[in-house]
Amino acid sequence: MNTREKLGRSRRWVVKIGSALLTNDGQGLDQTAIAAWVEQMVGLKQQGRELVLVSSGAVAEGMCRLGWKKRPHALHELQAAAAVGQMGLVQAYESRFLQHGLHTAQVLLTHDDLADRRRYLNARSTLRTLLKLNVVPVVNENDTVATEEIKFGDNDTLAALVANLVEADLLVILTDQRGVYDADPRHNPAANLLHEIAAEDPDLERVAGGGGALGRGGMITKVRAARRAARSGASTLIVSGREPDVLRRLSAGERVGTLLTPRQGPIAARKQWLAGQMTARGALHLDAGAVAVLRQSGRSLLPVGVTAVNGGFKRGELVVCQGPDGAEVARGLVNYSAEEAVRIIGQPSDRIEAILGYVDDPELIHRDNLVVV
Repeated sequence: MNTREKLGRSRRWVVKIGSALLTNDGQGLDQTAIAAWVEQMVGLKQQGRELVLVSSGAVAEGMCRLGWKKRPHALHELQAAAAVGQMGLVQAYESRFLQHGLHTAQVLLTHDDLADRRRYLNARSTLRTLLKLNVVPVVNENDTVATEEIKFGDNDTLAALVANLVEADLLVILTDQRGVYDADPRHNPAANLLHEIAAEDPDLERVAGGGGALGRGGMITKVRAARRAARSGASTLIVSGREPDVLRRLSAGERVGTLLTPRQGPIAARKQWLAGQMTARGALHLDAGAVAVLRQSGRSLLPVGVTAVNGGFKRGELVVCQGPDGAEVARGLVNYSAEEAVRIIGQPSDRIEAILGYVDDPELIHRDNLVVV
């Protein structure tokens, strides 16, 4: 089985659809195209895939509804257009997926949400819960409240960050181009489509072009998005959304579009990403049993195996895990603050709600957010 076939059968996908595709190049939402993509995504769901949809189109749809012919430059006008357009965009997806018996959920994010460790874990928990409930999250940038300082700038970047967030196996970026070429095909008719290339290849930025009038991204943002997704081990496929039945063909391993591959596998890449995220804010002292579980079984850290807490960390911050001899065993993103951790250490997970009055997670640190050293 080759790389594309393996990726086609992978479990968790993030699918990003760009503005030009969704709005038929500015002529309002293309309901026929949306119906076709939804039908393909439903087919993927029926094959056992987990899907997160990152959808552009709110500003473009709002412009259409408001009768604006040119994208405004004023931030408050862009925010107003996004607020109007988001209504039509969400309604289109909800009605189409519901025809197939699937529920959707609207998730609006800003860069600030994913830069803050507490909000990062909250967003991650929500998205993972939605996937467990067989719901299709529809993610977009929260253009209505975003300021210039916290805007993602394009939904390609957002899609890559979501791929990091949910530990996706594959990021699919549907665009109006066939993929990445070795030269700009708009100016060089002899340009060749790149079928597969490493996401970190330095030549990629040289061959990537600029953006269109409706969207904020061009091929350069897609290449950079693939590079971001690779940090947590996800591969990226950049492919034309106008290719017939394109998602089904990708799931079958067909050689369409450009595949950008990470240097490392998902587990190694994510561990490296976590390890370099931030300075430790505190420490958890573990008993010998917990140390053995982490080192030998690769499981999550539960409160019952923790004997003491040091530091004033908050939920989502990085903490060091130390064994009885004081040596560092692991480090990871903690699910509870220091104050909460002090109250639940040494207790079984089913006691957390009784002690705190609520429960966020049964683990102090989930294994996906834990690096054993």
